[in-house]
Parts: sequence; C-alpha cells; structure tokens
Amino acid sequence: MTALWKTWGARCALAFGIAAAALPGAQAQLLVGQTVGITGSAAITVKESMLGASLYLDHVNATGGVQGQKIELLALDDRFDPQLTLENARTLIEDKGVLALFMTRGTPHTQGIIPLLDKHGVPLVGPSTGAMVLHQPVPRNVFNIRAPYQREVEKAIAHLALLGVQHIGVVHVDDTFGEDGLAGAQKGFQANQLKALFVEKFDRAKPDFSAIAPRVRSREPQAVIFIGTGAAVVSGIQALRAAGVGGQILTLSNNASGGFVKALGEQARGVVVTQVFPSERSLNYPVIKEAQGLAKARGLKELTPAMVEGFVNAKVLVEGLRRAGPRPDRVRLHAALEGLSKFDVGGLELSYSSTDHTGLDFADLSIISTDGRFQR
Repeated sequence: MTALWKTWGARCALAFGIAAAALPGAQAQLLVGQTVGITGSAAITVKESMLGASLYLDHVNATGGVQGQKIELLALDDRFDPQLTLENARTLIEDKGVLALFMTRGTPHTQGIIPLLDKHGVPLVGPSTGAMVLHQPVPRNVFNIRAPYQREVEKAIAHLALLGVQHIGVVHVDDTFGEDGLAGAQKGFQANQLKALFVEKFDRAKPDFSAIAPRVRSREPQAVIFIGTGAAVVSGIQALRAAGVGGQILTLSNNASGGFVKALGEQARGVVVTQVFPSERSLNYPVIKEAQGLAKARGLKELTPAMVEGFVNAKVLVEGLRRAGPRPDRVRLHAALEGLSKFDVGGLELSYSSTDHTGLDFADLSIISTDGRFQR
C-alpha cells in the first residue's frame, strides 16, 4: 500500500486529519496542499481520483522525485462543505506554506477560495469542477485541466437530439454548479431548436426528491439530465425510478466513478455519464497505457474514469514543478504552468497562457453497462 493511499485511510479514520504522501524514510521537500471531501456526499468519487493521483505521484517519488526532491501531498478533509474548504485552504496556504493547491472538488467550494489564492499568489492545479466561472474570465491562479461542464451538457443534448429525443427535462442542484450546468443545457437546447420540458432543482445540503419525482413522472420525459454530486444523484435517480420515470437518465463526469456505479446498484445500468478524459481501457492513448501499467504494479485490477482524472492531474502538476526549476516557489510555479504550451500528457495536448487556463477540451459520452463498466 502506498503512502498516499495509507494517509487517505488514516484521514477517513480521523474524519478530519492531516497527513502526508512522502515515501517511508524520505523527507518531502515539495509541499502541495489539497482540501477535498474525503468524507461527505462526494467521497465515493474523491477516493478514486486521489488513488489515481497517487499512482503517478508515488511513481515520481520512487524514481527520484522532481530534480531530486520528493513531493509531499498534505490533504485535509472538507466533508464537501464550502466553508470547511475555505478554512482548510487558509490553513494549507498560510500555516503550512504549500507551493500550490491540488485537485479541489466542488464549484462553490473552489469559487470560495479564489480570493485567498489571489491574495497569496498560490496556483490551484486541476480542480475537479468544470464550472465556466473558473474558465471565463480567466482566474489568474486557477489552472483547469478538465473541459467545462457546459461543453459536457451541450454534447449530451446534441446526442439526444440526433437520436430524435425531444422531451428532455433537467434536475439540478441549487448552487453555482447546478446553475452552470443548467446554463450549458439551455445552450444545448437552443442549438438544437429545443426547449426544456421542465427544470427542477434540489437543495445541496438536504436533497429531497419526494416531491420532485412525482412531478417529473407526470411530465413523461424521454430523458432527464441530472446535475448534482455523488450521493445526492444516486438518491435522486433511485427516487425517479421508484416513481415510475422510465426515460433515459444522463449525469455529468463528476459522477464518473466505480463507487457511483456501485452505489446506484440495479439502477446503474443504462445511465449515461459524460466523460472528459479518454476511456480507462483505451490503449490508443499513452497516458492510459501508463496508468494501467502503474495500476497493475499496485495490484489494482482496473482503472476508473475518476482515477484517470487524478492521474492526468498529477502529471500536469509534476510537469509544472519540473519546469519551475531546482528551487521552486509559488511565483516560479505559476510562471512554469502558464508557460506550458502543447504539452503532451500522453495523447492529449494541453496548453496554458496568460489568457487561457482551460487546459483540455475533451468531451465524450459513456453508458453504464450490465457489468458496471463505462462503455464508450
């Protein structure tokens, strides 16, 4: 078991702990912070994305680190609570002095720490959110890697329209993430000369679908786009099915994890999940082949989309640290990241500039098969 994975388990046991990811006996010298919902409604996907990141970070440390320096990942559990995200970020930046933050999760969570990032000039690499507000206007210290949610939703609606599906409803969480996804849906409807059959929203902190599900059933949708996170989406899909909703259900890439499929149980089959990285089984992409090799060496049977996201994010972080020189600081790391141009992540090309921090523009669709896999 690797150091990062062991610390993940330790944090779960402590509920709100701090731990490091250095190799045994090695003193970490490049300190990176993470605040993420290790517990809470996003935990099932967070677990897998962190494992994917650890595959690459542990590999780098085991082969000499970055210019002889080990990478230490200091993680705090924010329980998927935006207020705790802010408190944790402040601790990591002001008290622990991290070089960068890495792979936060949640739209309001990430939005809330931007003033703190800007105040201290701390880069955030690979937030696990595709909110457009993190792309335009360009936040100086946020370096996105995944494509925007709006692109995912537009692609999903275009696919449905191509199949002749016209009666499409939207159920979304009532926060900035949900609003962003809804904006993408409206663009998708407009581009395909359609209108939303209905729009329903639910509370992020206390999701309740007892009233929403019957209303959705009464509209007899051919498809429902479900915008939300983890446990809430699982509960919502189960409620819709229990109410007799029989149309196609689609959700976004933030739910692309094996844990999400397992939590859905019998209701998983046939759910469409948008994706922002290549298939975890596509050996045509060198990055997937590399991740599969490291996963096999770790004793893991297979990758999941969330693990791929963590792996790719870690590769970009490490490249930034490498280009920041032998004595990196926040300023040098920012300059190194912003100077990445046509960086080959492994079959995926990523570029940043002072006017573009979007990263990748990859979007695809998958469907959960009878064996619980994401089929492209």
